[in-house]
Amino acid sequence: MTRGANNRDRPVAGAYRGHMATLDITGEQFASTIEGNDIVLVDFWAEWCGPCKQFGPTYSAVSDKHPDVVFTKVDTEAEQQLAAEAGITSIPTLMAFREKVLVFSQPGALNAQQLEQVVDAVKALDMDEVHAHVAKQREEAEAAASKPAGQSGPQDGTQIPDF
Repeated sequence: MTRGANNRDRPVAGAYRGHMATLDITGEQFASTIEGNDIVLVDFWAEWCGPCKQFGPTYSAVSDKHPDVVFTKVDTEAEQQLAAEAGITSIPTLMAFREKVLVFSQPGALNAQQLEQVVDAVKALDMDEVHAHVAKQREEAEAAASKPAGQSGPQDGTQIPDF
């Protein structure tokens, strides 16, 4: 079951009480949804996308098993600016956020077992370690930015620990 337009007025920030399968969100709701919930999965999709249509029922079925996780969907056709800001170049793309940190992002449709593995891995993350890693990278990026040209250290981008 996907929450449709008739539920768009429902607030999306904050911990959800009660269970829902998936929730369609807009660009206006994206940040508050990530900020207001512990674990949020986001499926970027489009109506014309065959693999997206195949992944949809799997995503919905897995969401039924995890009422403690907010499963959202973003229609990339209706939310082109959000898709661009999120760097979506292929759909479906699944992103997972935990405590406001992007901890997983991968294009391509997953099967139920793979999606369950992602959910379990996100739940099992040591978030103290993840937050420390993010803070260290932020410090390194700031230090590199303050060095004169040609003296910057390694720039490996944002790396989230493997899970």
